Amino acid sequence: MPGTKEIRNKIASVKSTQKITKAMEMVAASKMRRAQERMRMARPFATMSRHVIGHLNQANPDVHHPFLSERESRAVGMIVISTDRGLCGALNANVFKAALQSVRDWQKRGASVSLCLIGSKALNFFRRLDLPILASASALGDQPHLRDLIGPVKVMLDAYRDSRIDRLLLLHAQFVNTMTQKPRELQLLPIPQPAEPDKDLAAHWDYIYEPSADEILDGLLMRYIESQVYQGAVENVACEMAARMVAMKSASDNATELIAELQLVYNKARQAGITKELAEIVGGAAAV
Repeated sequence: MPGTKEIRNKIASVKSTQKITKAMEMVAASKMRRAQERMRMARPFATMSRHVIGHLNQANPDVHHPFLSERESRAVGMIVISTDRGLCGALNANVFKAALQSVRDWQKRGASVSLCLIGSKALNFFRRLDLPILASASALGDQPHLRDLIGPVKVMLDAYRDSRIDRLLLLHAQFVNTMTQKPRELQLLPIPQPAEPDKDLAAHWDYIYEPSADEILDGLLMRYIESQVYQGAVENVACEMAARMVAMKSASDNATELIAELQLVYNKARQAGITKELAEIVGGAAAV
């Protein structure tokens, strides 16, 4: 059995770690509330833009934009969003697992896969694999800004225009609630058809484009893609803070249990030491 001094040092070390995990838990809880607000503010625009793009897919424009045209998927681009820091449970691992499964599925169909990585954890993970990385971004912080995402997104859009990729996917963590975050895969390009298209809609209406359909469609579809990636980034931050809060709470609870176990061991060691000293005193008195 270890000595009492050694056990006291272990207890002090665990208590010091527990203070850190409790502080990180409170910081994550505070940041999570602000991240959830940003996520809720970004959702209406992303949802409405998706609704408008769904209408565009059912319209009859004079110009057939490449973002709306379905083609054979021989090369797939994938935007993977992760965190820049760890200590957030299995959040990144679940997203990476879903991404690897999607990569394997596309490779089985004979398609090549290229990556755009957002977040240092994704960059550190996927750079070890034999997959081309077309663009990357990291150090977005707790408040991602659209200007930090435009560059990597434009690289993938240019690759789609040049037919270097035929399909563009987005993978990120989706915020369900504080305890649950799950990976989400979204097809960005070509723009998917509505789940329930109105068969009579295309027969009697279309948008009026000014100055030109080509100009309007290009700008609108670019903003749509950027809004979906930005929504994924802010949602990923909310997931990160929730996962970190839960992980730090679990670590604090485990530290409490460990301290109780060490305290019991300390008491037993102290009691054994006292018993030994008493036995030595009694033995010495009997010998005299």
